[in-house]
Amino acid sequence: MHQNKLFNRTRVQLAGWYAGVMGLILSLSGLTAHQMLAGAHWQAVEQELESISGTLHDTLEPKLVQPNRIEPAIEQALPGLCLVGTDCSNDAQTRHILGIVQQGNYYVRFFTQSGQPLASLGSQPEGLPPPETKEGWNTLQDQNRIRYHQTTLLLKTATGSAWGYMQIGRSLKEYDDHLMTLRLLLVVGLPLSMLGVAGAGWWLAGLAIRPVYQSYQQMQQFTADAAHELRTPIAAIRATVESVQDEDDLSPEEMQKTLGVVDRQNKRLAHLVQDLLLLSRMESPTETLREQKVLAEKRQTCCLNDLISDLVESLSVLEISAPMKLLTQFRVKEPLYVMGDENQLGRLFSNLIVNALQYTPPGGIVTVILKRDESHALIQVQDTGIGIAPADQSRIFDRFYRVSSDRSRQTGGAGLGLAIARAIAQFHHGIIQVESELSRGSTFTVRLPLIPGLK
Repeated sequence: MHQNKLFNRTRVQLAGWYAGVMGLILSLSGLTAHQMLAGAHWQAVEQELESISGTLHDTLEPKLVQPNRIEPAIEQALPGLCLVGTDCSNDAQTRHILGIVQQGNYYVRFFTQSGQPLASLGSQPEGLPPPETKEGWNTLQDQNRIRYHQTTLLLKTATGSAWGYMQIGRSLKEYDDHLMTLRLLLVVGLPLSMLGVAGAGWWLAGLAIRPVYQSYQQMQQFTADAAHELRTPIAAIRATVESVQDEDDLSPEEMQKTLGVVDRQNKRLAHLVQDLLLLSRMESPTETLREQKVLAEKRQTCCLNDLISDLVESLSVLEISAPMKLLTQFRVKEPLYVMGDENQLGRLFSNLIVNALQYTPPGGIVTVILKRDESHALIQVQDTGIGIAPADQSRIFDRFYRVSSDRSRQTGGAGLGLAIARAIAQFHHGIIQVESELSRGSTFTVRLPLIPGLK
């Protein structure tokens, strides 16, 4: 397959399309996963900020008395609160119920309604823009290019008048680092995955193309074999015709001899073409289903006992022409019936018997055995012939395959007999098998389903 440019190009195209489609799927999946994780993380950040800001809001508002002024009660509620103009660099950060804001990634700012800072809590980022005097969410960046997400709330005094604003924010460095790691994994992992997908695509394309390539090889081999088989009789006819074309005066004997050669080769061609058409029809799924449907509608049955008896009797002339024995053994007490075409089944068993007779030396024995095994009939053709080598047993049912080419040509065979036998067996929902040993003979077994309840 590697030497065939057409199949190599097809394999590359299949692998490319596979890698492209899988790459698109992986890219979309990675982008979707990135967006979903980013959205989930962002939602968690906002929910956390909303929870902390809501807790601070509910804790501080009852303690607010005068607008734009930090009351002592607020300082007690928020240990570590740093008022504007006070050096808080050495103050101890005492842990309390809202101690989460003392973590390095949170900060709190209080400022007046006009935007003047009042106090702060937590680690204050450097270079943040002045606070805006309006409620809501916003995202900003300090001088170190670290992003922060914050929310601004309006605080009111216990009497309901506006006090000022509280702003609580959280560093997004952990969030951004997490997404950056995810993007790095996607950027690095996607090409590596594509390489793996491309390799897998190349391998899978090879597996997918292999049966097609085998069929292509079989078709090429069949074409070559058919051309070779057709060439022999055609060449014989052509040579015979050319030999008499230059003869001005042919005697009746020479004319009859010439016509006899042409007739024999013509019959050989006709037989070969007929066998090829039979194989083509029986191996066509559409034609097979149609003929099987016709057989089922006609309920055409065949008695194997009578069929084998008639075949053995008609082939006894081959037994007489050579010193060998053709025997039958019926190991059943009742007739066995199968549904099928009697002519085709006759062709099946005839091919097996004739093949056994041709490859059995003088003095040998060919035995046709009929028996049953549960719901199937078993027809065995045993011979004491030359046998078949193990390497050839897996190919003897292929078209035009011969174990011994020289002997097959002497008997006039084209190597289609066993291929036709297998096709007929499969058409009748049966199987054909062979067991053989060199110099000790062969046994061909045909297994056909019996008609249930029919005796």
